[in-house]
Formats: sequence, structure tokens, C-alpha cells
Amino acid sequence: MAAAAAASPATAPSSFPSARAHKPTLLSLRVSTKLRAPAAAAASAASDPAPAFRSVTAFAPATVANLGPGFDFLGCAVADASLSLGDTVTATLDPSLPAGAVAISCITSPSRPRLADRLSRDPLRNCAGIAAVAALRALGVRSHGVSLSLAKGLPLGSGLGSSAASAAAAAKAVDALFGSLLPRDGLVLAGLESEKAVSGFHADNIAPAILGGFVMVRSYDPFCLVSLPCPPALRLCFVLVTPDFEAPTSKMRAALPKNIAMGHHVRNSSQAAALVAGVLQGDAALIGSAMSSDFIVEPTRAPLIPGMAAVKAAALEAGALGCTISGAGPTAVAVIEGEEKGEEVARRMIDAFLSVGKLKATATVAQLDRAGARVISTSNLE
Repeated sequence: MAAAAAASPATAPSSFPSARAHKPTLLSLRVSTKLRAPAAAAASAASDPAPAFRSVTAFAPATVANLGPGFDFLGCAVADASLSLGDTVTATLDPSLPAGAVAISCITSPSRPRLADRLSRDPLRNCAGIAAVAALRALGVRSHGVSLSLAKGLPLGSGLGSSAASAAAAAKAVDALFGSLLPRDGLVLAGLESEKAVSGFHADNIAPAILGGFVMVRSYDPFCLVSLPCPPALRLCFVLVTPDFEAPTSKMRAALPKNIAMGHHVRNSSQAAALVAGVLQGDAALIGSAMSSDFIVEPTRAPLIPGMAAVKAAALEAGALGCTISGAGPTAVAVIEGEEKGEEVARRMIDAFLSVGKLKATATVAQLDRAGARVISTSNLE
């Protein structure tokens, strides 16, 4: 589909924040909440970088945010071997567009044909478009227009970081198109511009979608991310069961308690700390146990997802190490060590959704995705 047929192109706004890098010490990323771009990005902005490819296709994985007690500050990336559990964006140089502009030429959703019709092709109303505009601005691109083709592999409102996957893939593709000049924090900030516009200023999806693995948001002021390395030998798998039910993030956030008891705060804090320790030590049982121990958010959201309590009980009875709501839901996520129990745990969870919640559901057994957003193909300049 030609770019000219897309919605009006968007040009990177002059207000996109720019930057200051901080000494990393033991932290992966640290930037001010004013979202100032790093010095490297400022330098590239002055030079108006030349394109490195004619087009770049990037993939970004699904993400599981919160992980039980880690509301808005813990998340991890998950994917399957076929890379169907995520979104793909192709960024292409488009001489028909004004310099510095972004257009969305095509949106497809191969496994969910009607989903694409629900997404706007206005780049300022589309997660991929917003992130692409932000990335172009951070790079300082002033001489080229870019058209995007988005392939949605994730359902909307599923609790699997659908908006973050689109944003992460777009930011990665645009950055690679111009030589991969942005540091990791620059990519996260470009994606966060999209998340901020769509679902609020929280990085527990976009950070792991770009960085891969487990990520902790240490603080939002200043904005600081910590990648949590886990031993390569850890065979952690995730059973993701998504019912035929949409849970908009705005609705699920509205259900959150305005005040919490001190005892619940202490218990959740200790469980979140235990989860981080489990990741660092490669202790799957500790990860699962901690993930199942949310005393604040899950109790308020679970009743809004028909059958969720029964699904969690079924997963644990089938041998899962832990189970909770993925992000805002409605996807239920159970953790297992290795794939051997995956099919049985998935079957029991699907049955519980149907028998108790009266909802049909589909399941995927995924692995921890340690790579995050990555380039999967390029087309050279002619």
C-alpha cells in the first residue's frame, strides 16, 4: 500500500525532550524525568545522520508487567520461537514524504484480521507512529521522511504489552535505519513517549520490550532503570492464557485502591524483593512463589476478570510455580521451569476460564526473551 494513501504524515515536534547522560555506576539507565536526550543523541542531531539502509524490519516481544507484587516497576520480555508473540515494524525511507515526517502505510494483523481495522493510521494516534516520530527527533533526522508498516502479533487490551511492542519495534527500526545511533536509554525514551500518550507514564512494559529480560524501574524521578541479569541456565517458561475478553488499561487502573494498609505494603515490598532475588539467583521456585503473592493489585483486579481466581488455582494445582495477572489483564500468566508441564498447565487454565468464567481462551507457552527489540531484516540502499 503506498505511503501516499496513509493518514497525514507527522513531523517530529520541536518539543521532544533532549538530554543529559548520567554516570551509570551499577545502574543500566538513568536520565532525568525531563526526558533530556543523551549527549550522543544531541551530537547526532547536529549532524542530521545519513540513512544506513533503505528499509529495516524490527521485532519487539510481548511483555509481562508487574509480575505480581511489582506494580509499575517490574516487568519482563517473553517470546516464542516463531516470533509470533510480538509486533513487527518495517521502517522505509520515503522520498514522497516531507523531510522529517512519518506516515503509516500499512497495518496488518495476520492472526487477527479484524484487529488492524481498529488501529489508526494517523502516526500521532498510533503507538508505532508516536515512537517513530520521537526516535527521528532524538536522532536529529531532518532530511528524510519515513513510512512504517506495522504487523500486529499481539491482541489489544490483553495485558501483554501490545502498545509497548509496537512502540519498541518502531523505535528500534527507525534507529537502525539511520545507523543505530541512539543509546538504549534513547530508545526507551522514544518508546515511553508513545506509552505516555496511550496508557500513562509507566515503563514496566516498554523497558523490557526494548532491553529484554527482567527490568526494574528503580524510580521515575529521576527516571532510572535496572536490568536484572539472571543465570543463563535458568529455564523459566511462561504459560500465557488469554481469554476472549478485553480489559482496557484505563478501566483496570481505575479499579486500584486509593489507600493501602501498611501491612499490605510491607508484605508486597518483601515479595517484590524476593522476586528480584529469585531472578538474580536463578531460583524459579522463588520467582513463582513471589509472583503469586500480590496483596494489593491482584485482589482488586481479579474480580473484574471472570474466572481469574479459579484459573490461578488450577495453574498451581497443575504444578505451576506461580500464577498472577499479566499487566492489567485479562491474560493470566503462570511460570514453570522447563516446558514439560506447559501443555497440562495451559489446558487446566483454559478449562477453568471456560467452566468458571464462561470464557473461551487461548494459550501460548513462551520463554524469557533476553534480547528485547531487535532487527530481523534490512534492505540496502540502492
